[in-house]
Amino acid sequence: MRFIPSFFRKKDPNKPKKSKLREWIDAIVFAVVVATFLRWLLLEAYTIPTPSMEGSLLTGDFLFVSKLHYGARTPKTPLQVPLTHQKIFFTNIPSYLDWIQLPQYRLPHFSEVKNGDVVVFNYPGFEEKQPRHPVDLRTNYIKRCIAIAGDTLEIRNADVYVNGKRFPDHEKTQFSYSIEVKDEIPQEDLEELGLFVGDDIENPDIEYLPAQNRYVGFLNAKTAEAISKLPQVKKVEKIIMPAGKKEEAGQTILNDKGKGETIFGENVYPVFPHSAKFNWNRDNFGPLWVPKKGATIPINETTLALYGFTIQEFEGYDKDELEITNNNELIIDKKPVKTYTFKQDYYFMMGDNRHNSLDSRYWGFVPADHIVGKALFIWMSWESRAKWYKKIRWGRLFNGID
Repeated sequence: MRFIPSFFRKKDPNKPKKSKLREWIDAIVFAVVVATFLRWLLLEAYTIPTPSMEGSLLTGDFLFVSKLHYGARTPKTPLQVPLTHQKIFFTNIPSYLDWIQLPQYRLPHFSEVKNGDVVVFNYPGFEEKQPRHPVDLRTNYIKRCIAIAGDTLEIRNADVYVNGKRFPDHEKTQFSYSIEVKDEIPQEDLEELGLFVGDDIENPDIEYLPAQNRYVGFLNAKTAEAISKLPQVKKVEKIIMPAGKKEEAGQTILNDKGKGETIFGENVYPVFPHSAKFNWNRDNFGPLWVPKKGATIPINETTLALYGFTIQEFEGYDKDELEITNNNELIIDKKPVKTYTFKQDYYFMMGDNRHNSLDSRYWGFVPADHIVGKALFIWMSWESRAKWYKKIRWGRLFNGID
């Protein structure tokens, strides 16, 4: 008997037709399977929920992120509701079961993570009282890769250096500024510059402090220069934390030149590496070497302060396999080791909104197995703070991401 593919066979007129419900179910299942495959292997849609990448990426931008560039990862947590991340849609019910955890591999790719790439990755830090999700289901972050594995990074007075060379800021990189004024700037003048201000606006770009005759906020260099030319403005000054002043959790990080007047409140996170040995802050940081696969470091008090957490959390050891003692010893399989060789590459990520970004300056390195994909282009952009007829940012639609 010859085999004849089903699409060449004549339809059996006596075979009962599928019901409408069955046809709908088949169509939905097919669509979910195709969408899941495309989302895993090719492209995934993301939204920007916070201002950490402003002004290059804005809150309310919707992006497509390529999985092909760096290679899609094979699933680590297979027992999961399709097309979900951590929770089932519109509920707080976990969308996965971690009963099965598979080894994770990366599929072939045509690009490596490069300095300056805008990258989506799984958050490598941990929040107290929050569940520790499997690697592939940790919260997605988006930042700019500043330093790749093997690089040495340093920040001097808010200027970034990689391997001793000045790393160019994106033209829309933002910093915190103090704007001293003679009079309040008209609202329409600020909106012409794309700035939102006011107590009735969620996430204002700048804040007016009438008692001090000034504004404070996050601006890029071009906008800061434009503001400096307004007739109401006396002086525009970038606010930089001085070298040697350690940035701690709970301290006021922006104040009126030492007078202790809080502007933006308290810093929630201490600066990396969370050790008394290093008096670093967000504007004066490093030098710090970024771990590279196959590179070996000596084990001592300094290297454990810088890399101990990374080795402990991301190098694949179980809790009973590795220990860091109070005497600055690294114990692996119950034997002290004098050197350590890294098993994977790491990256140093920073937000373009340099003074309003939780990034590698606070939680450290991003492991290679946490990399999700490369941000490609904006397919929609929504400004929730604008009037209804200005909410869509038409000029940003289908812009590439650089």
